[in-house]
Amino acid sequence: MNDESQRVLWLREGLAQAGLDALVCALPMNVLLLSGYWPIVGISMALFTADGPLMLLAPEDERELADRGRGQVRTFSPGSLNEMTSAVEAVREPLREVMRTLGLEAGRIGYEQGAAFEPVSYASMHLYGGALPQLLQDVAPRCTLVPADDLLTRQRTVKTPEEIARIRTACHIAEAAFEVGVQKIRPGLSETEAAEAFCGSLSSIGVGFRDERALEHPGGLDDPGVTLSRVQRAGGFVFCMSGLNSAAAHGAYARSRCKRLAPGNLVLTHCNSYADGFWTDITRTYCLGAIDDQKRTMYEALFEARAAALAAIRPGALASSVDAAARAVLTNRGFGAAFKHPTGHGVGFAAIDHNAHPRLHPRSQEVLEEGMVFNVEPGIYLDGFGGMRHCDMVAVTAGGYELLTAFQLEAMAI
Repeated sequence: MNDESQRVLWLREGLAQAGLDALVCALPMNVLLLSGYWPIVGISMALFTADGPLMLLAPEDERELADRGRGQVRTFSPGSLNEMTSAVEAVREPLREVMRTLGLEAGRIGYEQGAAFEPVSYASMHLYGGALPQLLQDVAPRCTLVPADDLLTRQRTVKTPEEIARIRTACHIAEAAFEVGVQKIRPGLSETEAAEAFCGSLSSIGVGFRDERALEHPGGLDDPGVTLSRVQRAGGFVFCMSGLNSAAAHGAYARSRCKRLAPGNLVLTHCNSYADGFWTDITRTYCLGAIDDQKRTMYEALFEARAAALAAIRPGALASSVDAAARAVLTNRGFGAAFKHPTGHGVGFAAIDHNAHPRLHPRSQEVLEEGMVFNVEPGIYLDGFGGMRHCDMVAVTAGGYELLTAFQLEAMAI
């Protein structure tokens, strides 16, 4: 079974279990899930039916990217010099025609309803939000709308081999950017300058990147769903927090400041990058100059916790057991109170979504499955001293896990 039919099969099984005739999605991460096409400005839609074709509605200037997806593409113009219109008005008639063509005028339609973390795909994005159900009801008054957030969350949680390959590629691009960035770190740089040393390469290396290392991956080219197509869109965000600032890196967001890096500083570098819509969540912590006894003790505890967490990953294990493994090590090492966040969360269709499954949380009851992709990020944060975190990306395999970020895996003095 090739990868495309695997995702299609899972989606159709999901529709059958939910009693739905179709899914209509507009959030870019869900359009990507359904079609393999990652919209730019957020006005595209994907219509996936239980037994018919996948249809994509995309603005004319995204046709090149939409054609790389799995669906049949119907383009529309979001505006012209002849009239002023909104995105909702522009898509209304094309959506009506596609709904009619697919025979969905009176169907049971799953749609996005609840709150969501949506990765940024452009400087400004359109999100239909509450306008989507009203729009669907307007174009198909006899259809029955059913919230499908749980179904979509479940579908995003387990990745196909092709999706894992694309996440792997995003990780390889980030690895190359980290290798470039670490060569530029030195005392005197500001945190913002240090972050930029890593961030710039995400796009310069990433756009046009052809992941030759896929040739080395066992079975990578034996699966007809795994391809070596060049990356069309790549970039991301990098933040640097150093010295005393690194102690605050456990917060909900990272922040680079104008503070200058100084000898002896811990330099925590956090990266969220993407390649054609698939995201990474990676952190490395460097030491400017020799590693003193206190920092070495922290590094040793951190990497022992990381090893314990990785050893706990396998199909059938509780997500909470991975968190417990890392937390027990840091507690035994005297850093339990300094580990101030869960051990990880799902990554792939988004980077920063702390609700994405599986959640490696002390109270999680989720069971790990083959194909899940998430981060493992033990951390130590000491107010008045500094903080460190090591965040890797992993995929659950039949025999345990695959480390997707196999680089800079030890304490680094620079």
